[in-house]
Amino acid sequence: MTDTFPSLTELAAQEEELQLRSFTNDDAWTLGSALVARARAARLPVAIEVSRHSHQLFHAALTGATPDNDTWIARKAATVHRFGHSSLYVGQRSREAGTTFEEQFGLDPERYVAHGGGFPVLVRDVGPVGVVVVSGLPQVEDHAMVVTALRELLVQQLR
Repeated sequence: MTDTFPSLTELAAQEEELQLRSFTNDDAWTLGSALVARARAARLPVAIEVSRHSHQLFHAALTGATPDNDTWIARKAATVHRFGHSSLYVGQRSREAGTTFEEQFGLDPERYVAHGGGFPVLVRDVGPVGVVVVSGLPQVEDHAMVVTALRELLVQQLR
């Protein structure tokens, strides 16, 4: 199956939209738990991590997830931290420039990967404060799962 990638414009719009009012340990638990509930309902073999300032606040590995998923999580999170954008955004920026992430940046592939599923936790008027990552599905699906959960958390905060 070939991934259909959202445009860089769409990905940038998501990052603008999905800026939270605040981000506490309880918010990390709510976000992670929502991702687990969604994954369990669909029987998805994913691992999930939510962190703030590199402090792991939530981690889960559902049935079918493997230790490799944790390695992917670390690599996606490192990419988000380094570039300040979702890991899918970083990869799409290279694709739209007619190259690959690996060719464009030459970073250690054991540490960085520009595959979807890593998203910055953004607080409005503050900036990035953490990362949420899903690993185990095709990269666009990992990304979409995170976006959906962040939208739900944002709606809860705005009530």
